[in-house]
Amino acid sequence: MKSSMVAGIIMIVLGGIALGYNYTYTTRETVLQVGPLKAVAEEAHTVAVPAILGWVLVVGGVCVVAFGALSKKS
Repeated sequence: MKSSMVAGIIMIVLGGIALGYNYTYTTRETVLQVGPLKAVAEEAHTVAVPAILGWVLVVGGVCVVAFGALSKKS
């Protein structure tokens, strides 16, 4: 298998993952502290990978695979 075909397949897989991937993390913030008592607020944040990045990887990977399959064997 040509290296361009492998690179195209990897791009397609990474693009598919990017389309469905959201990273979530939680932050804690102390909002009130009186002596030993403490009030803490937790807030969840979600970071999404831009969909255009996933589509560019998928379409680019398909093009690389197609051109790799159609090119002359060397």
